[in-house]
Amino acid sequence: SYSMLNRWIESDGLDKLAVDEGFGLAVFCPLQSGLLTDKYLDGNIPEGSRASRTEWLRNDVPRQVSRLNALNEIAKRRGQKLSQMALAWCLSNPAVTTVLTGASSAAQIKENLGTLDNLTFTAEEKAEIEALL
Repeated sequence: SYSMLNRWIESDGLDKLAVDEGFGLAVFCPLQSGLLTDKYLDGNIPEGSRASRTEWLRNDVPRQVSRLNALNEIAKRRGQKLSQMALAWCLSNPAVTTVLTGASSAAQIKENLGTLDNLTFTAEEKAEIEALL
């Protein structure tokens, strides 16, 4: 599991080990169970959403909403949705060779594919994102 909000592979050193030893990481849950999408930007939890059914996620939405909105502003400047920027961010880690996404609709798959339109980050974007994370 690896995302902007769950960076344990960095603090644990797994990503550095992967690069040093020449293997790649296939990461999952890059959208942090939907938090890194536009679904919760207003702080509301839509009925039927994963957060409406999962206590830890429901509790995390209010704590994360201001950070998510700040990240969303960066994504907008990049011409992306928050989810697309979050996927691109995971792929920007040199140890990550693939990102496994889950989708509940064809629209989500299409949105995720839009990530490929902008995979690079400027030094300023990286610094701004790092300050938020």
